Amino acid sequence: MVYGLLEFSISVPSLERFAREGTVDSELAVYAEYAKPEEMAEFRQILNDRLNLGVVPVSQFLYSSFGETCLRFLGNLIQTEAHQNGFYALRASLILAAADPEGLTLLTVLKKFPTRTMRINSEFALELVRGFTDLHHQTQQATTLIEQQFNAEAKTGPAINPDQVPRLDQPGDWKWTQETLTLDDRRRQRQFTVALYRPQRPGLVSTLIISPGLGASRSSFAELAQHLASHGFAVVVMNHPGSNQQQLEALLAGRAREVVQASEFIDRPLDVSYLLDELQRRTQTPASEQGTLNLQSVGIIGHSFGGYTALALAGATFDLASLRQECESNQINLNVGNISLLLQCSASGLPPHTVNRLHDPRVQAVVALNPIGSRIFGPQGMSQLQVPVMLIGGSEDAIAPALLEQICPFTWLTTPNQYLVLIQKGTHTYASAITNRNDLFNVSGLASPDPALAHRYLNTMTLAFAKEYLAATSVSASFLQASYVRSISQSPLPLKLVRSLSEPEIAQAMTQLCPSLAVAQNP
Repeated sequence: MVYGLLEFSISVPSLERFAREGTVDSELAVYAEYAKPEEMAEFRQILNDRLNLGVVPVSQFLYSSFGETCLRFLGNLIQTEAHQNGFYALRASLILAAADPEGLTLLTVLKKFPTRTMRINSEFALELVRGFTDLHHQTQQATTLIEQQFNAEAKTGPAINPDQVPRLDQPGDWKWTQETLTLDDRRRQRQFTVALYRPQRPGLVSTLIISPGLGASRSSFAELAQHLASHGFAVVVMNHPGSNQQQLEALLAGRAREVVQASEFIDRPLDVSYLLDELQRRTQTPASEQGTLNLQSVGIIGHSFGGYTALALAGATFDLASLRQECESNQINLNVGNISLLLQCSASGLPPHTVNRLHDPRVQAVVALNPIGSRIFGPQGMSQLQVPVMLIGGSEDAIAPALLEQICPFTWLTTPNQYLVLIQKGTHTYASAITNRNDLFNVSGLASPDPALAHRYLNTMTLAFAKEYLAATSVSASFLQASYVRSISQSPLPLKLVRSLSEPEIAQAMTQLCPSLAVAQNP
C-alpha cells in the first residue's frame, strides 16, 4: 500500500492464513489492532466470499468495452510492482481465479496476481471514498428536502381516507387476453417479439408501452402489465433484442462480444415507434369484447435503460458534448458512484444526426422507473420534455443513484405536469434476489427489502398516472397528490411524492447538491 512517500505491506500468505483459519499472525496484527473484532470478521468473509462465475463469462465481460472500462479505472487503484496501471494484471488474475478450483474470491485473485507485489494507491483510494461518501451524504440531504416539500404539499392538499377511495393496488374488473406478436423491421434488419395484454372492453382503449431494462425479459413486468390490463388499459411489453436477457446470456456464453452495442440507444426507441406503426397497420376491428387501441396518444413506462428509452421517445434530446466531457474526465466526483455511467458513456460516440430523431409525438405521457440518462440528456435535453412525466427512484439505488439520475434531473423539467416519487430505502429492482432472475442486476444486495410492497407502489402510482393522463375520464379524486401518497406509505419503504422542488430555499439547496450540473429552476 502506497501513500505519498510511505509504504505499508502485507503478504498474501498472511492473508491466506487469516482467511482459512482465522489466525492473525504478527504481520497482520500490526493492522488488526486498529480494527474492531466485527470488522476483522467481515474482512475475513470478504476474502472468502465466492462469486459463482465461470471462466468464460468472466473472460467475456473483461474483454468487453464495459469490462475494459472497469479494469482501467480499477487499475488506477490496484497497480503493478512498477507502479503501473493494473489493467492487464487485474484481468489476468481475475480470469485465472475464475478458472481455479477454489473459485473466484478476493483471496484467489490476490494469489493469481502476476507480479510479485500488488500496490494499492491509497491517495486514489481516499478520493474514491470521498466521492462515495459525498454521494451518500448529499443523497440524504436531498431526501430530507424532498420530505420537507412532501409534508408541505400534504398539509395543503385535501385529507384522504384510504378506506373511502378505490384501492389502486388491487386488480380491476376487466378480463384480458395475452398474445405474443412477432415483428420484423426489415429496414433495420431487426426482429423482435412483444407481449400484448388486451382488455376485453369495447370502444377506444388507452394504450401503454413497457420498456424493460438492460438484461431483462418481457416477463420482468408481466405483473404490472396484467394489473393495468385489468383496469382497462391495453399494455404492450417490449423485448429489445440487443439489450435483453438473451443478449446477456449470449455474452456470458461467448456468443457476443459486448454487453450492449451503442446502437441500442437508437434502436430501442425505434423499436417502440415501429411497434406503434405495425399495430396501426394491422386491422383493428371493433368488436363487442375488444375495442380499438388508441395508438395516437400512448403512455410509456420504462425501467432503467427502458427509462432512457421512454424519455427519448417523449422528446428528451442528447447533449453529446457534455456526455463526452464527463466520460473522458479523470476527475473523481459524485459520478464515481454512478454505475449507470458505464452504460451512458457507451453512447458518447454516436453520430449527432442519429440521436435527436427519436422523439415520437404519439408518446403523450411517461413514467420512468429508476431511469438512466442524466449525462446523456443533461439539463437542456430534459427541459425539452413537454408531456406529463413521472420519475420514480429509490434512495438506495446502487445502479442509478437517485440523486444523480432522478432527483437532479427532476429539477430540470419544465413541463407543468411533473411528479417525483421517491421510495425511501428502495433499490434499483422491484423484486427479490430469488424471483428477479431475468434482470442483469440480479444481486442479493440490490434486491428490494420488501418486493411485495414495492410492487403495490408500482401498481398504484402507474395506474393513477395513466388514469389521469391517458384515460378518457380523469380520476374523480386525484391520487397524484402528497396527501394520498402519505395515506398509503408503509414501512420499510416510506413513499414520497412531490410536484416541485422550486421553493427558493429548497431550490438553492438543490443547486448545492448538484454542484457539477446546472440546475434549472422549475417554473
